[in-house]
Amino acid sequence: MKTMIANGVRGALTLLAFTVVFTALMAGTFAMTKDIVAKNQADAERALIAQVLPAGSYDNNLLADKQVVPKADAKALGNDDASAIYMAKKAGKTVGAVVEATAPDGYAGKIKLLVGIAPNGQILGVRVVDHKETPGLGDYIDAAISNWIDQFKGKGLGNPALERWKVKKDGGDFDSHAGATISPRAVVKALGKTLVYVDAHKSSLFGDAS
Repeated sequence: MKTMIANGVRGALTLLAFTVVFTALMAGTFAMTKDIVAKNQADAERALIAQVLPAGSYDNNLLADKQVVPKADAKALGNDDASAIYMAKKAGKTVGAVVEATAPDGYAGKIKLLVGIAPNGQILGVRVVDHKETPGLGDYIDAAISNWIDQFKGKGLGNPALERWKVKKDGGDFDSHAGATISPRAVVKALGKTLVYVDAHKSSLFGDAS
């Protein structure tokens, strides 16, 4: 009986030792890699944001220069939670704003967007950063699939008028693929709302640059 108890204690102590060593190794690995992981994530985020801005048009750290849109205001951009607007600057002058927006009414759910907008209100670029649209049908809104998203460059409020920020099938100015209009319809609508939001806040975003 004593031998069984002793063996049980030794087994428990051995398991405890393995657990302590494993936990220490995991903690050490996390400590050594967390900075690398954080840097890789930041680099990926910067690269994504840069896709909606002209190359060489800014010289600041986009992730550091941002304005937070509180949850109450973020709803105007289709976002459920607080979101960010990244400010692009060149030699200290604001040259653009990259807005996080969401089209809530895609065919398969929410379509998350990044929208680059110049101080004059023109769109510099748009990227779909997350969606669940049907492959081979509605996913052409993604720049990795087609160049459909590029048609918005240079457009803004008044070009066309807000009431024409629709796909052509609905009487608007923007192209869509036959048989797959729900996804682009949602994107166009969200872009119109984003332009309205930026225009309403242009003084706080761009100051004298607007």
